[in-house]
Amino acid sequence: MKHLHGRRVFVDSVGVRAGDLDRFAAEVMEEIGISIENHRSKRFDELEDSSFDVIVTLSPEAQHSAVEMTRTMACEVEFWHTFDPSIVEGNREARLEAYRQVRDQLMKRIIERFPVAGGMASV
Repeated sequence: MKHLHGRRVFVDSVGVRAGDLDRFAAEVMEEIGISIENHRSKRFDELEDSSFDVIVTLSPEAQHSAVEMTRTMACEVEFWHTFDPSIVEGNREARLEAYRQVRDQLMKRIIERFPVAGGMASV
């Protein structure tokens, strides 16, 4: 989202638990020219802002947390059921392919839901 919209929109990323950067995620994002090397994992309770128009969640656990957090907010919460590529077993290439599929599906969904002004962005 940040790559596509830059500073035109405020985007923050959180999870249900903090953790280390997923090296497979970093590698497949780097393949399309997006570095997440400086991304720091944080939880909902670590958000610096509390005013959002839309929250997109990717797992049932995150959906529950977002709904709880927004009970008293005028905010849309959307659940985009997303496969967890970290559970894929197999060789390195099989695991990377699972991450690529999730990356590409999310990119397509982001572009459809939050179109880039002036047309499609090239990634």
